[in-house]
Amino acid sequence: MSVGEVRERGLFEALIADGRPPLTWTALALIFSGGFALFVSAAGQFLPHDIAFLGVSADVLRAVAGGRLIAFMFHDRVAFGGSLLAIGLLYLWLVEFPLRRRRAWAWWTLALSGAIGFGSFLTYLGYGYLDSWHGAGTFALLPLFALGLARSYRSLERPRGLLESLRRPEAPRWSSPAGLGRWLLVATGAGMVAGGGTIMTVGMTGVFVPQDLAFMGLTPSELEAIHPRLIPLIAHDRAGFGGGICSCGLLVLLCAWRARPERSLFQAFGLAGAAGFGTAIGIHFVIGYVDLVHLLPAYLGALIYLAALSLAVIGHRAARALR
Repeated sequence: MSVGEVRERGLFEALIADGRPPLTWTALALIFSGGFALFVSAAGQFLPHDIAFLGVSADVLRAVAGGRLIAFMFHDRVAFGGSLLAIGLLYLWLVEFPLRRRRAWAWWTLALSGAIGFGSFLTYLGYGYLDSWHGAGTFALLPLFALGLARSYRSLERPRGLLESLRRPEAPRWSSPAGLGRWLLVATGAGMVAGGGTIMTVGMTGVFVPQDLAFMGLTPSELEAIHPRLIPLIAHDRAGFGGGICSCGLLVLLCAWRARPERSLFQAFGLAGAAGFGTAIGIHFVIGYVDLVHLLPAYLGALIYLAALSLAVIGHRAARALR
């Protein structure tokens, strides 16, 4: 290239840039998908491939157990939609702030949570229902997500290995509001990972907990008698929700553990918490499924999350006031 000659960029190179645009598009697609799941559930509609799989109409399902069966099915989908919203919001923050600064921990956080989220699609092997729309969405977004990761990895600061990237420069102190808040956020994220993993496992095996069957007033054999494919469809929803919670929990855990305190982080945590906990808890009151034993883990998680975020914000403001 001669002196003064300017290298021309191609369209594709300009669009993917440093890898962050494809990751941003992935985050926006997840937010759209979560919103779509909430909209369809609020409208009381099933997707065409669900009806084709079952071979019965939504009206038939609405007549079962006084409408509690279809309410139960939609409550899983609303909670799944909320988890997608939360993941998309945290992805947007990671891409726009720490990844823009070339932080390797942000790249690993995206990669690990994405591996759980996209990998959870394979849970269909445990219940036998291959959701064509879910599969198409997964295989459309996965190359985009992988492209963004591959492109952005080259610009990361060093060291960029997993263990080196996730090692905290200094551990927060329990004695300060900021330190306590961040440790509680880490604990909440760990609890979400464990809870999401449990829900995925239940979705692939037993599908229901006793409180689920008590709410519907139905036994598994009665559900199979309604249609033999009904339980696999419900299991698909449960496992998908579990995968979303697990992926979101890892995001919360690693962001709380490694990110530096800043206003944008707390805003992202606040929006993600409202989307995730708000939908997961709120839908139970909408449908009347308010069993305390069933909701207690969600109540505790939401209260700890709110307290942790409040403490972290208070500590951050106090630290800024002293500067």
